[in-house]
Amino acid sequence: MFGREKKNSSSESSLRNEPQFPNNYYDPYIGRAVNNENDDDLHLQFPPSRERRLLTKIDIRVIPVLSIIYLLAFLDRTNIANASVFGLQDELALKNTQYNTALTIFFVPYIVFEIPSNILLKKLKPHATRFLLGLAETGMFPGSFYLIGMWYRRFEAQKRYSFFFGSTSLAGAFGGLLASAIGKMDYMNGYRGWRWIFILEGVLTAVVAIVFFFIIPDFPENAKWLDEEERTHIQARLRKDQGDSAAERSIGFRDVINVFKDYKPIQTQFHSVPPWAASFTFAMIVAYFSDKLKHRFAFTILPISLAIAGFAILINVHNNHRLQYGALFMVTMGVYSAMPVIVCWFNMNLGGHHRRAVGTAWQIGFGNIGGIIATYSFLPRDKPKFYRPGYAICISFICLSAVGCVVYAGSLVVQNRRRERAPRNLGLTQYEKTEMGDMNPEYRYLL
Repeated sequence: MFGREKKNSSSESSLRNEPQFPNNYYDPYIGRAVNNENDDDLHLQFPPSRERRLLTKIDIRVIPVLSIIYLLAFLDRTNIANASVFGLQDELALKNTQYNTALTIFFVPYIVFEIPSNILLKKLKPHATRFLLGLAETGMFPGSFYLIGMWYRRFEAQKRYSFFFGSTSLAGAFGGLLASAIGKMDYMNGYRGWRWIFILEGVLTAVVAIVFFFIIPDFPENAKWLDEEERTHIQARLRKDQGDSAAERSIGFRDVINVFKDYKPIQTQFHSVPPWAASFTFAMIVAYFSDKLKHRFAFTILPISLAIAGFAILINVHNNHRLQYGALFMVTMGVYSAMPVIVCWFNMNLGGHHRRAVGTAWQIGFGNIGGIIATYSFLPRDKPKFYRPGYAICISFICLSAVGCVVYAGSLVVQNRRRERAPRNLGLTQYEKTEMGDMNPEYRYLL
């Protein structure tokens, strides 16, 4: 589904004699410290052709299901903006910042319950999170990233993350088209167009949710659609890449503490489609080369720079609609390409179920604070000033993101070099290595 994964034909024994990763890049053989009788025979048990078929099977079973669910979840979350275009604020007589407050209310539980949701995801298995999604959408995004991260090796993950995250771009494009069509139902049966948007899109999500409850994939250890040999192989190849996942280990409050420690309405909708579509295409190109080169840092900075350039145009140019529209392409392509790389980069550098579940939820939850800030960034009173305050806020936070990426990359280089210089045999038991996850001295981070 995402292209063939290249196999290294040289033997592991010959690789052991080579210098140990002097460039501080990702160690593809980190799992060799984990003694498992299956690891040395992976290629014998599953030749490249069979492994490609297995990977395709996983791609078809895992990624589309999660992508469709998140597309609908994102569509339902953002359809209030389309509803606003079709009379929501006028009919409900929303004034001043009341509309912005309505947007903000969504993010309060969305942020607070990110980490508890991922802990429950580990306990209840993934398909049970549809209940959480019905109660609140909080578990969808971090839970999906967490689940994807437990199926793929680190240099295979970026294309899958970006495809999944790209569903938000498709939701933006699809939402605009759908809203433009539904908007034509204005006053049908006495209902304004904004009500029809909520009704029809809500019914679609409810129907899909019922069907997908029965087909959403579980973790590799519990996947009934794999045979025993396939499950064993998937777990072995992940151990070889990331170390022991500690799938049988429960997640508690101490793990949380440990991770912390360490124009017209119709025209408007149609014009929103191309930038979203372009962002999906660009995100997949970025993801492909990021996986191919087994590198993340540069593929966060380049899209971020593109987004900064786009916002710089929007904050300074106010009378050239074509240039401003082109800047929207730059913003969406930059932001929606950088974000999945950043999430994948951090998520796949965390070792084990317990650290990845908590760390992913923390990252997504903290990031969603931006949703609250965003609802008050573009206020009607700023329209005479061409929304300069809002654009300034966007540029500031994107620059902060770039700084964060630089600091994170620097810390990974330091950690990898420090571990290269440290004694290799510390006498750690397998249990201790599993508990430490990526804090294991034998673990190497992907830059």
